[in-house]
Amino acid sequence: MELIKERPMKFIVTDEYSELKTRVHDRLLDVLDLSLIDTLEKDQLRREIRRAIEVILTEDRQAMPLNFDEKEQFCGEVVDEVLGLGPIEPFMHDPTVTDILVNTHSKIYVERYGKLQATGARFKNEAHLKRIIDRIVSAVGRRIDESCPMVDARLPDGSRVNAIVPPLAIDGACLSIRRFAVEPLELEDLITLKTLTPEIGDLFKGMVKARLNVLISGGTGTGKTTLLNVLSRFIPADERIVTIEDSAELQMKQEHVVRLETKPANIEGKGEVTQRDLVRNSLRMRPDRIIVGEVRGIEVLDMLQAMNTGHDGSLTTIHANSARDALLRLETLVAMAGLNIPNDAVRKYVSSAIDIIIQVARLVDGSRKVVSFQEVTGMESGIITLQELFAFEQTGIDANGAVKGQFRSLGIMPGFLDRFKALGVPIPYEMFDAKRAHLKA
Repeated sequence: MELIKERPMKFIVTDEYSELKTRVHDRLLDVLDLSLIDTLEKDQLRREIRRAIEVILTEDRQAMPLNFDEKEQFCGEVVDEVLGLGPIEPFMHDPTVTDILVNTHSKIYVERYGKLQATGARFKNEAHLKRIIDRIVSAVGRRIDESCPMVDARLPDGSRVNAIVPPLAIDGACLSIRRFAVEPLELEDLITLKTLTPEIGDLFKGMVKARLNVLISGGTGTGKTTLLNVLSRFIPADERIVTIEDSAELQMKQEHVVRLETKPANIEGKGEVTQRDLVRNSLRMRPDRIIVGEVRGIEVLDMLQAMNTGHDGSLTTIHANSARDALLRLETLVAMAGLNIPNDAVRKYVSSAIDIIIQVARLVDGSRKVVSFQEVTGMESGIITLQELFAFEQTGIDANGAVKGQFRSLGIMPGFLDRFKALGVPIPYEMFDAKRAHLKA
């Protein structure tokens, strides 16, 4: 897939240009009737603001001369200052952008198709960036300053925002926005993107219908939540689903869904509701399935208890570099609960709760792949035993820098096929044959 390059600036942004924009913006705030902003349609409001900008430019005797294209860019940027997020507003409407990363006011990067790209956009100065950050966090009832220099929040469209300012950010305020896909990817999209094969996709459908407990493991930006969304599509419509997340990202399409989200402490340090509180509460809500967006703390103990006490078919994700690391991290998170549970007991609990571990990774060309599919088979000599059913085998990189490789079966027949048979799920015996032609990525 060819990368879509960012459209370059029409002309070089000079200090004179920035000063003109500041003057017009300040004058605009004086002449605008701010009470009308909430009453007008957005398109109509943008037209009214553009007309006001043109009048102000005509009256400003110090204004630099602008041709038609330059004036179009200028008006668009000032409108973004008034109604949006300034220089990063265009990226919020670009469907190819998945992450917006602001490293101080002068450096803005975006991620497209798994690759970071520097942009020509920039904030005027540190105060300009802080003003935009304040606009973001105040809209969600939060604040950020020297006494509270970090904020993790969610925009109205679902995008996740993290901001950090001095004294913690040494070189100046930094802002990270993880974009929220308006149209979530479906299984067919992942097959087209070669994240997995149609055969593995059919296996995913079967294991969700067979109510296997699934743990999706991977690093940041590897597509864990995207895959979790895809797996959730296969949950039958007549089941009650409870989702629990730090920042709501899951886009469920079933009707019988209860969505829960954690709540940070208020300014006085009170009122915090953690994922553990929500997992515990969800058990009283008569769920058929529990989906935890990501386990990252002591809520993992309650999640494992749910999986072991009748809530089969639960789904969750975890940060880890391999299936074995994911199990180690689960043990570590349980230990954080401070209950002094023996290691063997924890491992037995984990091995009986988790059925499948799916490892996802972002490769050097920015593509995401399901790189390993492993079944948890039990305990042996105090160690949780795994058997790998499929793996992605990278064979090289082509002339365009794209990863070449194939999915291969390890020739092992999984133990969960009995569950498939009992629940009437079709069993694809042939895909587990190691002698069969490798599945192309």
